[in-house]
Amino acid sequence: MSKFDLLGIGMTSQRTRARLVQRLAEKGITHPEVLAAMASVPRHIFIDEALAHRAYEDSSLPIGSAQTISQPFTVALMTQTLFNVPRSRILEVGTGSGYQTAVLASMSGVSRVFSMERLAVLGQRAEERIRAMKCHNVRMRHGDGYLGWPEESPFDAILVTAAPREVPTPLLQQLAIGGRLVVPVGDDDAQVLKVYDRTSEGMQVSNVNQVRFVPLVKGLR
Repeated sequence: MSKFDLLGIGMTSQRTRARLVQRLAEKGITHPEVLAAMASVPRHIFIDEALAHRAYEDSSLPIGSAQTISQPFTVALMTQTLFNVPRSRILEVGTGSGYQTAVLASMSGVSRVFSMERLAVLGQRAEERIRAMKCHNVRMRHGDGYLGWPEESPFDAILVTAAPREVPTPLLQQLAIGGRLVVPVGDDDAQVLKVYDRTSEGMQVSNVNQVRFVPLVKGLR
C-alpha cells in the first residue's frame, strides 16, 4: 500500500464521502463543482492516520503545530464564495494541511494555485500530500502571508485560511481588477468571513458568515 491511501477503505470510503457531501448540500452548499470536489478529494490523507476514522465528519481536526484542518463545510463555503465566477490564478495564504489547496486545484479553469505557509513543517507535509495527489497546477512556498506573493501577482482570487485583525494591504494590492479576496477577519472573540471584490472603481466589501479560524501570524517558523 502506498504512503497515502488515495482511494480509501472503511471509514475513508467513497460512500462515507458521499454522506458528507449530502450534509454539505443540506447546509447550503449548492455549487455543483464544489460538491464534486468535496466528494473526490480524499480528506483522510491530509490528517494523521490516527484520526482517519474522523476524516469525513463535518468538524475541524488538529494537524499539529497548534493548527487545524478546517471543517469540510467551511472549506466548501469558502470555495463556493470564491468561485462566484471561474478563477484561473489563485493565491492561498495558509497552506495548513493542504486540503483546501487540493480542493482549489481541482476546480475547472484553475491554471495555478500559489499556496503559502509560514510554518515550514506544515508546508513540507502538505507538499508531500499534494504531490501524492498529482496536483500539477500547485506551487508552494515557505512565506509570510502578510506579504503575499508579489512576484506572481496579480491574482484572480486570494483565499486566506487564517484570521487577521485587519486585511493586509499587500493582499489587496495583489488582487487583479475583477478579482475576489475571501478572508476571515477578527479576533479570538468574533470573526466574520469577508469578501473583497476589486473593480475598476475600487473595492467592494461584503460579509458572508460568522466563522472561527486560527489567527494569521506574521513571520516565518
